[in-house]
Amino acid sequence: MQALNQTANESWLKTYYFARAAVSIAWIVAAISLAPRSAGIAAILLVFYPLWDALANLADATRSGGLAQNRPQAFNVAVSLVVAAAVWLALPDMHHVLAVFGVWAILSGLLQLGAGLRRRKLYGAQWAMMLSGGQSALAGATFIFQAQAAAEPSISTVVGYAGFGAFYFLVSAISLTFRARKTA
Repeated sequence: MQALNQTANESWLKTYYFARAAVSIAWIVAAISLAPRSAGIAAILLVFYPLWDALANLADATRSGGLAQNRPQAFNVAVSLVVAAAVWLALPDMHHVLAVFGVWAILSGLLQLGAGLRRRKLYGAQWAMMLSGGQSALAGATFIFQAQAAAEPSISTVVGYAGFGAFYFLVSAISLTFRARKTA
């Protein structure tokens, strides 16, 4: 029974990581192709990004034993919801939006690192998630620094961050896929 649960959880995690990568890639495409044409679309995308993160973390925590057993993810859900509201309130001032994204990237990166460390013991193949969490925290510090610069930031500043997130989710999904094949 435990082996069956382990396999089901690994299957869920692969699906989850692939979905996170796909949504991030779609977000990047929209940010590059649609956002430059419309400040309204850029605003929607900037608010959507942390909302999607909250929803994804909620789904993952619920599927992985509930919010009570996954406190870092529960906290990440709350933080991402607060960030979505803060981004909405900060718009249209992109300096403030970028600062909010910076604080969020630091917090969510550290929480992702913690989740990766915890899951490494259960499933292995979490090195990309741990690396992504650390890199997210560093990117957050960079965003805060850039938010104080005179140059006007835009949604394109966040595109690279989303791109690395998509990459790491994809690598994690593929790593779990190969790991499952190797153990089968």
